[in-house]
Amino acid sequence: MPTIEIQGQKLFYALHASDARQADNVILLHGAGGSRLVWPASLRRLPRATVHVLDLPGHGRSAGQGRMSIKGYASVVASFIEDLSLAPAVVIGHSMGGAIAQLLALETPSLLKGLVLLATGARLRVAPAILEQLRSDFAAAADTILTLYWGPDAPEPLIESGRRLLLQNDRDVVYGDFAACDVFDVTRRLSSITLPALVISGAADRLTPEKYGRYLADGLPDARLAIIEGGGHMLMLEKAPLVTDAVIRFLEEI
Repeated sequence: MPTIEIQGQKLFYALHASDARQADNVILLHGAGGSRLVWPASLRRLPRATVHVLDLPGHGRSAGQGRMSIKGYASVVASFIEDLSLAPAVVIGHSMGGAIAQLLALETPSLLKGLVLLATGARLRVAPAILEQLRSDFAAAADTILTLYWGPDAPEPLIESGRRLLLQNDRDVVYGDFAACDVFDVTRRLSSITLPALVISGAADRLTPEKYGRYLADGLPDARLAIIEGGGHMLMLEKAPLVTDAVIRFLEEI
């Protein structure tokens, strides 16, 4: 699995290359406190796509510090796309990764071909109590966050695996991620994102509810909306076949 130096830091990513003649370049961006490991095999190995699965700075196996703003992360991803000559790429972003994708579409649209926005919103406010708890008691904060992550059908081993992955992160990096989400707001700029977009929301998502996805799809000029019944915030793991099918159909359309 390769690494690349971006802005003075080594960025780790997994690569799943397609042998198709006209394969799309696809980039998977995880959410706050996540890593490349949150993505199921079905999305990492999309047909007719060369998929780059990133660990953002300070996450997973990527070195350095996390960023304190969505803009900071978007700058890293833009450099990644440029340095590897991936443009125009389809960016699939989950939660905070969806915020990064939206900012990329606003500030560097020429680098992109389309967006898939999973369990995210144009605004991602975080409860002050969660931000405070991330500072004072990281393990307790993880438990609080994880109660909001999963839908009613999520199996216990998947939930426990998610807890381990979250706690593997540095507390300051996770706090920075959630603080960055808290101030993210592009609600007044959605009409400027003219790229084709697929918005996927879970009907059982308690962190970024279905209404967030509907607002996104209504505000984006060229958007499709998919609501996944029973899907929680981690719907790409909970409902991997449904999410993957929606993504494949979108890639075939654009």
